[in-house]
Amino acid sequence: MKYLILGAGVAGLTFATCLKKNRGEDSFLILERNSEAGGLCRTAYSNGTPIDIGGGHILDVRRPHVNKFLFEFMPQDEWNRYVRDSRIELGGVTVSHPLEANIWQFPLEEQVEYLESIAKAGCNGGAPMPNKFVEWIRWKLGDKIAEDYMLPYNQKMFGDNLDALGTYWLEKLPSVSFKETLLSCLTRRAYGKQPCHAEFYYPKKFGCGEVWLRMAQNISKHIEYGKTIRAIDFDTKTVTTDDGGKYTAEKIVTTIPWHEFANLRGMPKELASDVQKLKHTAVQIKYFPDNLDAQAHWTYFANPTLSYHRIIYQHNFNAAWRGYWTEMRAERVQGTLQDGQTTFLNDYAYPLNTVDKPQIMSRLLGWCRERQVYGLGRWGEHCHYNSDVTAELAMTLADKI
Repeated sequence: MKYLILGAGVAGLTFATCLKKNRGEDSFLILERNSEAGGLCRTAYSNGTPIDIGGGHILDVRRPHVNKFLFEFMPQDEWNRYVRDSRIELGGVTVSHPLEANIWQFPLEEQVEYLESIAKAGCNGGAPMPNKFVEWIRWKLGDKIAEDYMLPYNQKMFGDNLDALGTYWLEKLPSVSFKETLLSCLTRRAYGKQPCHAEFYYPKKFGCGEVWLRMAQNISKHIEYGKTIRAIDFDTKTVTTDDGGKYTAEKIVTTIPWHEFANLRGMPKELASDVQKLKHTAVQIKYFPDNLDAQAHWTYFANPTLSYHRIIYQHNFNAAWRGYWTEMRAERVQGTLQDGQTTFLNDYAYPLNTVDKPQIMSRLLGWCRERQVYGLGRWGEHCHYNSDVTAELAMTLADKI
């Protein structure tokens, strides 16, 4: 075929759909290892309550052209629009996110401690920006926010060696200046730039996976399920699956983790070796059918004695739904499962932004593009993209090539 697409998640489905819808292309095929489409955005159900098995995936409102595209498959009147309510639990106190914009919600004595610490932060004193992750967090936010929240939370998410992470991606953090933090404490309201997903869509009756199932149905004759990729030959542009199948195309778009290729034929050894340096985390989702006394959509937990780092309250998305689910890094999973517990383990949840990742991916993707093999999306580009960003990248790539 002309296009072979590896993975029927957000990236692969959007790319394939744009080929067909915008270009009238019919010579393409998607290979997917699971039995249904959606990737990390798949949804399971428990007594009518959706459980997003890849964790909390919602649709940001900030890319209206992406939303318009998705609404063609799941009309806008099937979605609710929410103003984000996310919280942080610290030492028995629950405050709104982001922390530095909502310090006014702490007792007065703690507010003063936080403000004093932020005032002494390196970025407010003219100190040069450091290159190591831990030092950067202290430089940007001060020691108290670093020690109480940012460092323990990120250790729960990404592992103990935080200095293995780069600082190039930290612009994703909400930007709140010391002046804005002080104003928020004086006026008792949040100041500063809002985090991503400040407003978002979520389906009224389904989980986030529904829109991707509908998109997949629209191109169902172009998808083969139960196909695990084992090797790719860059010289012949041929992909081999674990059942011995061989698929050859003019162009290959891969949205699967690079570690899934047991054999990268034709790739220089040093580049193949670089692939093995890419790091990621696995995450377990555990669903509980009980409603908690919480008003937020989700809460972050930095307490290292708690195995999970986030709780999503599904009962606050829809009054007819019950329960909540926890997210925790696989290495932190404790004990054995009890009868009736609903859990999902995602071997690939978050790409890690390690220090050397930008250089590795620049070399890898550049070399592959020269051979008409394109990495796309969270795993093809090994970058923590949300679903709306991934869809936008897929739409752009479909037009470009």
